[in-house]
Amino acid sequence: MRNEVLLLGLLVGCVNFLFRYLPLRIRAGQSRPTKRGVSGVFLDTIGIASICALLVVSCVPEIAADSRRLLPTLAGFAVLGVSFWKTRSIILPTLLSAFAYGIVWKLLTEA
Repeated sequence: MRNEVLLLGLLVGCVNFLFRYLPLRIRAGQSRPTKRGVSGVFLDTIGIASICALLVVSCVPEIAADSRRLLPTLAGFAVLGVSFWKTRSIILPTLLSAFAYGIVWKLLTEA
């Protein structure tokens, strides 16, 4: 097996783990207005973690082949993170990030 495949698998695994672990650590000291345990917070973060893991796996080969895709990909990740943080839903952020990727890609290829 090639080293790039192993490195990509390790990178995706680490990012996926951090997306699940960090919300638990960030919210650990905060008071919760509703009675939700650690498992509730953990289950809430699975959606964003799986979407980001899929994005990393699908984008890395594309960026390696065509470096012009880096900026649209970063814009998509930024929109995904900010909109998920604001809405706490995964449906709208996923659609908005795809839209942001498309808009940035269109602007870059027309210029």
